[in-house]
Amino acid sequence: MLGKVLILSASAGAGHLRAAQAVEKAFGQLQAAREVRNIDALDYTNKLFRSLYSKAYIDLVNAAPDVLGWLYDQLDKPWKNERRRLALNKLNTRPFVKMLEEYQPDIAVCTHFLPAEIISWLKAKKRLRCRQAIVVTDFDVHAMWLCHHYEQYFVALDETRQHLIALGIPPEKIAVTGIPIDPVFAQPKDKRRMRVKHNLDPDRTTILVSAGGFGVGPIENVMTSLLELKRPAQIVAISGRSEELRKKLSRLAHRRGPHGASLTVVGFTTEMDEYMAAADLAVGKPGGLTTSEALARELVTVIVNPIPGQEERNSDHLLEEGVAIRCNNLPVLAHKIDTLLDDPARLATMRANIRRLAKPRAARDIVQRLLELA
Repeated sequence: MLGKVLILSASAGAGHLRAAQAVEKAFGQLQAAREVRNIDALDYTNKLFRSLYSKAYIDLVNAAPDVLGWLYDQLDKPWKNERRRLALNKLNTRPFVKMLEEYQPDIAVCTHFLPAEIISWLKAKKRLRCRQAIVVTDFDVHAMWLCHHYEQYFVALDETRQHLIALGIPPEKIAVTGIPIDPVFAQPKDKRRMRVKHNLDPDRTTILVSAGGFGVGPIENVMTSLLELKRPAQIVAISGRSEELRKKLSRLAHRRGPHGASLTVVGFTTEMDEYMAAADLAVGKPGGLTTSEALARELVTVIVNPIPGQEERNSDHLLEEGVAIRCNNLPVLAHKIDTLLDDPARLATMRANIRRLAKPRAARDIVQRLLELA
């Protein structure tokens, strides 16, 4: 059993937080540590810095995704500009540093690169003696994840491991576990039973849309296209915490497609694993966590409007692995889905690829590896 475990993330997008929650849950299930704390590192920074890291990121995603993609590429220069970035982060994370030095964890598990970089610096200065594990939350690895003082990297793919080796990370310090998702996704759930539980038709093709990632305007175009499906499908749209989006989708839900397609709107839910278990396909953006959850539920993903940068790279991996299709033009979204659903052999091949790629036990495998290191 481990002693004091500190799980560290940053609320720049929801994926890093969800990965941290998954690791925390796995620690609890395995009773692997005497004490586990899960902390958002941005809670220990000044207000301006916190805004730049969280709000500014979301604003760029919604208003200027091309700028975000440009920044992603510009910053993806391994082992470059480290000192400048570290100086800025040190200046703005003094409360975070103080917390780390006072708490003195035995091991830190970082699902974001900001706390990983600070811990690496503190270890170099011998102000912190804990072991550090870094959990990369996308299929690709960006230069921002690189640091000098750590004990273990956890990555999603063999290719990502080879990339890190090429950048100088020792092979024995890299484990291919997959991206950590809630351990509940590893529990088999019957498709028909989940449909009945959530008031869905057990016999209709079911398409799940993670609507929150699209923004209010684009989601209307997505739904308009999906309602054109040539089969009486049921579309389940998860709107998340946005009341504005839920109302917008609810107005669309009164419409029915020319061939019988219907729309059901679900607000914030803690049962995403059950909705995924009920579905046949997932439509959305290829974030690392959402995609890993869909893979765990053997869902083929229909990629729409990936954010330039990490989602584009995730998209490339998913397409190369044969577990997703991509729609670049929303007016043909229904046509692409109809064509896929009309080809059972292709679907079967894609689902076989998914079973090979999926790692629903990633969070538990990470914790078990940390126990071995201890």
